[in-house]
Amino acid sequence: MARSVVILLSVVLAALQTLAGKPDLYYYWSSPPCRLVMMTASVLGVDLNYILLNIKKGEQFKPEFLMINPQHTVPTLDDDGFVLSESRAIATYLADTNTNGESVYPKDPKLRALVDQMLYFDSTRLYPNFLDLYKPMMAGAPFDEAKADKLDGSLMMLEEYLRRNEWAAGDEMSIADLSLLATVTTAEAAGHDLFGFPKITEWIDKTRAKIPNYQMANQDGINTWKGYNLRKKEPEVSQENRTTTQRSPTTERIQERR
Repeated sequence: MARSVVILLSVVLAALQTLAGKPDLYYYWSSPPCRLVMMTASVLGVDLNYILLNIKKGEQFKPEFLMINPQHTVPTLDDDGFVLSESRAIATYLADTNTNGESVYPKDPKLRALVDQMLYFDSTRLYPNFLDLYKPMMAGAPFDEAKADKLDGSLMMLEEYLRRNEWAAGDEMSIADLSLLATVTTAEAAGHDLFGFPKITEWIDKTRAKIPNYQMANQDGINTWKGYNLRKKEPEVSQENRTTTQRSPTTERIQERR
């Protein structure tokens, strides 16, 4: 009996010591930026101590978290006192500090610049376009056709990049693909129509297949968006009018590219 207790305590102590050596990642399921970091860690095999922060309950404003991140945002990485609170900075840091990080974030200056370019494209254009359309709808705002066209315009640009390259930033999958995937799959889950973007649809399937533990790293968070049923707020439009008027600017631009 005593020996069993000693063994159990030894196992618990070893587990605690292992846990103490992991970087802490404060996250929330539905956040696309959080899922970028989670997918990056999954692809690189980085072991993180995941700490769920329920931002709907305001847990990000607790004094103990504000001591770590005064911006009170997720994701936040705490690597033994070294703190980062921007998702793409976290993803690149994980790649730079991992032995196989170059596989998704190349060290060659030109190749890295291409990856950075697509990370910035997501952070400054595609993801803001997504938020601009769908975040107000979560609070009850009606569907905004003009905002939808802006989002479609950014998706059209991604479609063109994928026509030119095998992946978003070149011939190999990179963290740019993971960043963009988090945004695009969330938009799709919110109800955004990806019809007319065949390269994006193909790329989603291809990228998803290369991410270990995809269910945990991205799909579980995507599923939370499906519950909002945001596109049910869109005014009803007949199929005839939808074909000829709704999405027409984007559809015309896509057809011109073909």
